[in-house]
Amino acid sequence: MIERKEYQDYVDKNSPKTPMIRTLFAAFLVGGIICCIGEGIRDAIKAIFPSMAQKDVAIWESCIMIFLGSLFTALGLYDKLGHFAGAGSIVPITGFANSIVSPAMEFNREGIFFGVCAKMFVIAGPIIVFGTVASFLVGLITWFTTL
Repeated sequence: MIERKEYQDYVDKNSPKTPMIRTLFAAFLVGGIICCIGEGIRDAIKAIFPSMAQKDVAIWESCIMIFLGSLFTALGLYDKLGHFAGAGSIVPITGFANSIVSPAMEFNREGIFFGVCAKMFVIAGPIIVFGTVASFLVGLITWFTTL
């Protein structure tokens, strides 16, 4: 039987080394570019519809970014971007769109209901549930502390 320390040494020796600086730079660059695109969309919406409320501009911007993330996932481009950028492509709202569209595309062959609909939230579902529960608990705590 192999000891834990021995095994860890074996794993450390045989695991591929991650180029840390390149990975951090790529994540920062791609995440920043995605955010700049979002800001450009926001500015374009404000220029086209100058009287639109800020809240409505933010809603439209989010919808457009989700659409673009979904479109690039469907075209197979977002996976390539994710391979290059790592977390830089996952963190923005487009990464969330990718996490919903990818399983839906993967299970498309199983049909609409048992494939796409059932598997669409496999990755993002726990995040949505945790976010909803956490926001409810924070709201509840805030409500109780302000009574």
